[in-house]
Amino acid sequence: MRKKNAGALFMDFHVSPEDRVGGAPKKGSRSERTAPAKKTARGARVEPGFDEGAIYVDDERSQRAPRGKQPRGRAPKAKKGRGRREKRPLTLFGVIGKLISWLFILGIWGGLAAAAVIVYYAVQLPSADTWKVPDRAANIRIVAANGQLISNRGKSGGEAVSLRELPYYVPAAFVAIEDRRFYDHFGVDVVGLASVALESIQAGEVTRGASTITQQVAKNLFLTPDQTLGRKVQEALLAVWLEQNYSKDDILDLYLNRMYFGHEKYGIEAAAQFYFGKSARNLSLSEAAILAGSLQAPSRLNPRGKAELIKARQGLVLSAMAKEGYINQAEAKAAAIDPSQTIRTKVTGGESYVADWVESLMTAYLGEVKEDVIVHTTINWDLQKEAEFVVKEAVAKHGKERGFAQGALVAMDVDGSVRALVGGVDYQQSQYNRAVTARRQPGSSFKPFVYLAGMEKGYTPDTVANDGPIDINGWAPENADGKYGGEMTLRTALALSRNTVAALLANDVGPEKVVEAAMRMGISSPLQAVPSIALGTQEVSLLELTAAYAPFANGGIGVIANVITRIETPDGKVLYDAVPSGPGRVIEPNVVAEMNDMLHAAVEIGTGKRAQLNGWPMAGKTGTSQKSRDALFVGYTSRMVAGVWLGNDDDVGTRLSGGNVPVEIWSQFMTKAHEGIPVAELPGGTTQPGLDQQALQPMEQPAVERPKRTLVDLLGDIFGGN
Repeated sequence: MRKKNAGALFMDFHVSPEDRVGGAPKKGSRSERTAPAKKTARGARVEPGFDEGAIYVDDERSQRAPRGKQPRGRAPKAKKGRGRREKRPLTLFGVIGKLISWLFILGIWGGLAAAAVIVYYAVQLPSADTWKVPDRAANIRIVAANGQLISNRGKSGGEAVSLRELPYYVPAAFVAIEDRRFYDHFGVDVVGLASVALESIQAGEVTRGASTITQQVAKNLFLTPDQTLGRKVQEALLAVWLEQNYSKDDILDLYLNRMYFGHEKYGIEAAAQFYFGKSARNLSLSEAAILAGSLQAPSRLNPRGKAELIKARQGLVLSAMAKEGYINQAEAKAAAIDPSQTIRTKVTGGESYVADWVESLMTAYLGEVKEDVIVHTTINWDLQKEAEFVVKEAVAKHGKERGFAQGALVAMDVDGSVRALVGGVDYQQSQYNRAVTARRQPGSSFKPFVYLAGMEKGYTPDTVANDGPIDINGWAPENADGKYGGEMTLRTALALSRNTVAALLANDVGPEKVVEAAMRMGISSPLQAVPSIALGTQEVSLLELTAAYAPFANGGIGVIANVITRIETPDGKVLYDAVPSGPGRVIEPNVVAEMNDMLHAAVEIGTGKRAQLNGWPMAGKTGTSQKSRDALFVGYTSRMVAGVWLGNDDDVGTRLSGGNVPVEIWSQFMTKAHEGIPVAELPGGTTQPGLDQQALQPMEQPAVERPKRTLVDLLGDIFGGN
């Protein structure tokens, strides 16, 4: 029974005789099972037990006493597993011991779990005996006729270079900033991992990567860039494999030649050439530090990125190099970019249009390129730079005033060897090649092929025609100035670019004959045999148009525009060597003389009269398409042919004509190209100095004697149905 008194709780206890000290419990009673402790002779309490033996308590540790005997003094230790355990007080060493014990156990389980993860992802890799470093993408090194590098092409963008070819500080810069323990670890930097883990825990986020150079090589050679646990495990396994099978220098060599440096450039050589216009063999300490620092974020930290970011990153690289002992502090300070200094990188020039063209030809020459090659070209480096300069200068000077923004130029020797090619004003802004790829209306610059067909039918430069209104089956072309000149010779009509006479002549010989003549001369674009072909309404490329004028300049020999002279491997094995080739004679010598007579008049008294060439005999023809969307001039001497195009990519009309700015560009370039070369007459005979005499063979079907044609003959043929 419970009672409450003054807020305290009391209970009444009824004590039976059996409960008293010394009382005998009844057999089977509860008190027998839970008898109170007995006093020993020496005053120690004896706790009740579950058997006949007594349990002695001393210092809170219970022990079983021998049956029938009273313990003396301290109780003996209990047998293991019997009785209640003694509670020990916790101490610092005890806590540490337990912690170590638990950590050890957790470590074992963690190790087993890690091993399971490693095994799981390892079995997803191919068998290790099939692993091998994949071949590096082939590089196409394109050089000018004098050996000057034009550009590197291919997926890598540059050739491979070995460590021994590089200044010592180039690889040192990468090791210092990317993996300072590179020469000490086994592929995975355990110390580095622990450091990054601790740093990240303190920061509450992942502060930086911990991949070694070997791991980066493994990722780039074998794996995808996915940031997953599986990929990281496989990366580590492959890194260890690389370390077991390749030397440290081999791995560093792979690293420098395979890593991505931005702008589709892979490898240190590609990066050095693209950003600084020099080989990696010639990099300065400052440039090496910039490239090494860019690997953290190639798209953002490459040398063409934000200057302040590049300078800061370069400073970290130089400091790391000094800390690791590769350079001293004075060298680091000297190599650092001045805050006010502009980071100078190479400006990609118009020669890259040449490189693009050459690269597109490689499949035709070699098929699939599977190894590094060096391609020797016909390009004259000095003339190439001159061509780029004059085109860019003309656009800058006249573009806004005359409403055009682009230009192109092709120059070749009279045998078809291309010496300069510009496909646009700024390659970095637009890689579209307006000299090779673009096809535009040539306008009146196509008329020489119409007159060629007329000369081959029997007309002469002195044949008289009537420049007046005409109607050819409903087509009534007019002259550009809207005027008519009446009777004039074909020479004068071509020089003044009279559309009506060209249309009459094309209709007389037949559009099919005009197409045949143009294609025989070198036009490869598809042409339709329609009356308007006389006015150059069908599209061609500047490259093929320029090449089609070459037979006029060389005495009648057809050419194929060519730019590649030899292809070889870096060790000198020749894979291709050009030999003289072409269609042979395409114009009879007397027709060549007549065409040169008329086309010379075009630059003397006609639309191309602004052309100047320091006394060199020259010939050529201007061209202006409808609404002045295209303005061209193609001219030549007995040494070189050059074509110029100006206009807009969006086909918007201009305020140009072939006889103004295109002629100005042509004159400036050709003057430079003919410096120091003895003056030579235009061809009019059966041979032409400087050409392969074996190529000067007559056509299989020689032309017949042609009588002189008069105005009466011409008009009779046209309107009489002949």
